[in-house]
Amino acid sequence: MYSYSKLQTFWLVALRMVIGWHFLYEGIVKVLNPKWTSLGYLMDSQGWFASFFHSMAGNENTLNVINLLNEWGLVLIGLGLIAGCFARPASIGGILILLLYYLSHPPFVGSENLFMLPREGAYLWIDRNLIEIAALALLYVFPTSRIFGLDGYITRFIKTKHL
Repeated sequence: MYSYSKLQTFWLVALRMVIGWHFLYEGIVKVLNPKWTSLGYLMDSQGWFASFFHSMAGNENTLNVINLLNEWGLVLIGLGLIAGCFARPASIGGILILLLYYLSHPPFVGSENLFMLPREGAYLWIDRNLIEIAALALLYVFPTSRIFGLDGYITRFIKTKHL
């Protein structure tokens, strides 16, 4: 079992909750907007992997799958983190989706002039996606969902069934 102080547990759970809320909210906004599509974001991609993201946007079937995975992936990752249910796999899913966002719109010198979509600020290699990736990696390494979350109940249930 993991042994954290009360203060460590509080802040790790708080971090899990706020990141979970961010994912859940972003997903719900997309799910509830029938006109939402990732087309513009993908076509605005720059950098080394731009052709990969442009090719995804260029195929309607692929784009529909990406839209579905993006919308519901965000919702499920958010719910998993907030509820502490499969929080470690949710952290990995969050890292993967944020890594795709980062690679699609890398914060390199001069890139702010390349993108059609507005950016929040001027970044040099490190942006909010990379910061959130680091936070999710921290949550993966220091899990709290067995202390405060449904994963604890699931673990105890499985242990009692196998004894």
